[in-house]
Order: sequence, then C-alpha cells, then structure tokens
Amino acid sequence: MTTISSTTGTSTSGTASTATTASTSAATSTNSATSALLTALGGSSSIDVSGLATQLSQAQYAGQVNQLNSRTTALSTQISEASTLMNMTSQLASSLDSLLTTGNLAATPQIANSQVAKVSAGTVQGSGSALLEVSALAQGQTLASPTVAASATDPGSGSLTITFGTVAGSGFTADSSKSAVTVAIAKGSSLAQIATAITASGAGLSAYVATNADGQQLVISGPQGAANAFTISASEDASDPGLAKFAWNPAANSSGGATLSAAASNASYKLNGVQRTSASNAITDAAPGISLNLTGTNAGNPTTISFSDPTSAIASSMNDLVTALNAITTELGTDTAAGAALNNNPGARALTQALSSLSLTRIMPNATADQPATLADLGLSTNRDGSFSLDSTVLNKALHANPQAVSAMFTTGLHGVYATIYTLSQTVNDPTNGNSLAGSVKSLNTQQSTLATQLGKLTDQQTALRTQLINQFSALNSVVLSDKSTQSFLTQQVALWTNKTN
Repeated sequence: MTTISSTTGTSTSGTASTATTASTSAATSTNSATSALLTALGGSSSIDVSGLATQLSQAQYAGQVNQLNSRTTALSTQISEASTLMNMTSQLASSLDSLLTTGNLAATPQIANSQVAKVSAGTVQGSGSALLEVSALAQGQTLASPTVAASATDPGSGSLTITFGTVAGSGFTADSSKSAVTVAIAKGSSLAQIATAITASGAGLSAYVATNADGQQLVISGPQGAANAFTISASEDASDPGLAKFAWNPAANSSGGATLSAAASNASYKLNGVQRTSASNAITDAAPGISLNLTGTNAGNPTTISFSDPTSAIASSMNDLVTALNAITTELGTDTAAGAALNNNPGARALTQALSSLSLTRIMPNATADQPATLADLGLSTNRDGSFSLDSTVLNKALHANPQAVSAMFTTGLHGVYATIYTLSQTVNDPTNGNSLAGSVKSLNTQQSTLATQLGKLTDQQTALRTQLINQFSALNSVVLSDKSTQSFLTQQVALWTNKTN
C-alpha cells in the first residue's frame, strides 16, 4: 500500500511516481497537440480547434489533477480500513450485549408453577430465587346491557357519555385527569353499530354483541385496574328513546340499565413475602431480573422463581471473545504494518495500546483478594505478537473456586467484561477524540473535502483555458484557411505562367 503521513495525508514514493507519470503524460499530450497543429498548418485541412484545445488544457493540468486524485485514493483507503476496525469493535460490544441480555450468558428466570405467571428477564440481571404468591388478578370493569330481541332494529339514538374514575360500594369518584367521552348514536343504529361506535370512540373501551337464547346483549369492557372503572350516562333522543338501557352507575346497578358483570380491580400478590398490588397483570421489573405476566392465583401455596446458571456458557463465550479479539488484532496488524495505510495513525496506535493492556486491566474494582478481577484471572493472555490466547485451566479453576464472582463479571452493569469492551468500542468510535479511529476518520474526511475543492478549482481553470484556446485556435484557423486560399490562387497562376513560357 502507499505510505502516507497521518498528519498531512500526502504520499511519499507514490507521490513522486505519480508526478513523474503526470509529467510524462502531459509532455505526450503537448507533443501530440503540437504535431496536429503543424500538420494542419502544413497540409490542406483546417485545424481541429476543439480537439487541440482539449488536449492542451488537459496536458496543462494533468500533473496536478493526477496528484490530487492519488492523494484522495490514499485517504479513501485510510478511511475504509479505520471504519472496518471501528465496526469490528462495535459488533463485538453488540454481540456481548445480546449474549448477556437474551443469549447464553443471560440469567433467565424460571417459575416452578407456570399456571400462576409467565416470567421473563427484566432490564437488569437477577440472581438467586424468589417466592411468588398471587391472591387476585387485575381485571377491567365489564358491563352487560339488558337482553334485546334479535329482531330489534332500532335500540334507540342520542348519545352515551363515559366517565372514568373509581368505584367504592355504591359510590363513584370521577378521575379529574381523564376527560369524559361522549359517543353519538345515530337513529337506526343496530346493536353491532353501537358496539363499533363505543370501541372506536377513543375511550379505551372494548364493546361487542353477545348472543344468547333470548336475544342479544351489548357487552362493554374497560382496561385493567381499579382506577379504570367507568360509568355510562344516556342522553336519549325524545323521538327515539331506548339508550337508557345501556347506562350504568354503581348507585343504580339494576334499575333497568346495564348491570355490572365484573368490577375493575388491581392484581394482588406477594413477592418474597412482600405484599404488592398492580393495576395490570403485566408487571415490568417486579424484582431485579424478573418481569411478570400474572395468569392465575395460588393463595397459600407460593411458587418459586429461580434463575438459570450462565456459568456453563462462560467457557465457550470466552473462546468466542478470544476469536473476536484476534480478528481485530489481525486486521489492526495488517493495517499498521510498514507501508500500510494506518501506519503511524494515532487512532490505530491508541487501539493497539488498549488491546495490549486489556488482559491485565482491573475490570472488577470491588473484587476481593480471592475473587477474579481481571480477564487474566479468567485465563486471557496477550502473546508477544499482540494476539490473544485462553488458558482453559486458569478459567476452569476460577469457575470452580468462585462461580458467582465469575458470573458477576458477565453482566451489563458498570463493571465487568461487557463494560470494558463497550468502553473500548465507545472510545474507538468517538469522533470528538482526535486520538481515536473515529477522530482520524473525521480528519481524513476533512482532508478529502479540501482535495475535492482543489480538484474542482483545477477543473474550472482547465475549462477556462480550453475556452481561451478554442477562441485563439478559431482565429488562427480563419487565418490559415485564408492563407491557403491565397496560396492556391498563386499556385494556379504560376502553373499558367510556366505553361505559357514553355
């Protein structure tokens, strides 16, 4: 590869070679144009004005244009190789994150009684075990209208107003933070159309028509949680009454209107003996590493939630880590070798230094003397050529002696393997840091932009020169054509005189 300076972006031997080639090309173009001009002047044809102007203008700037293109190509190589290294570190951090959150290294919660709840990992990792006892599930309020004959075609028209709040016995307290929703019911609406209007009203209710042996009922359900109870009041069209049968409030639960089939309520459960409630059966982060979706009750018979042990996957994950690190060091070694694109690049040097100290960096600052604190304690070592290797004996010894401490190194917390690789990736990809690869790419892009500007100016100058030459050659062509006409006339006269004399 062409050797370039990391500060100026110019080439060394490659530039000299390019300059020599450009000079040779320019001389060749100039000689060709001169030959064409002399031929035209000495022959019978007119001058190729456009062709001559193009050749001479290109020859004038060929050396500078070729040099700028060569420097631009060199910069593109640097940017490409730096970007490859940046992507490799980012992908390594992303892969570790996936392994720790959803992959083999994730401590996944499992429940003994799957009829009570479904469990999934929370936003942070958990460990140990927990006891879950569910005494009640959260549910939404459900109302059912009186039965309407299946043959009825007009249940009434007007409007239904839905108000949200909480119910306590026969009392209702409206929630001032939630606006009442009014649903207009057009004359001639069917029961199914009324259900559709309520569902589409934006109130968050779901309505449908239930059919039984006596006819049909309008069933209206609200979202889970005690705070999502609701009342319905009817404003009837005097000429088309009937909507009152869909109204409901706790004080008049059975006075000809709808009846309460299910009351809005919260879920009630104990986790590790602590009484808790939830407006929803879907409970995010009920405890570190535990998200719940309650599906049943088990009052008086608590079930156990335990976490899978990720230590069995740590050995294979360490081998994968070594493979990924060696891929980066191999790419880095190729790109920074003598004469390579990133030789003496500050970002590449910084990455080399970071990798060389990786195995001995203390990644668990709070570890005790008998606990692993570095990647070297897990068997990772740096070879003399900069590559990495894994001592399985050291790793297995650490897993056997202190499996919990080893597992603690494989989390998405502030410290550990992931945090170390993530920090490395962030540093490499930080464009505000001039000593990072991303900072180098930013600088190289600026240099490319400058070269593009210079190349644009040369192109403008070349175009201006071509236009000037076309004007000059056009004038010369006119003179040549005029002189050739005169020469032809004189030649004919001389021929006549010579014939007469003879």
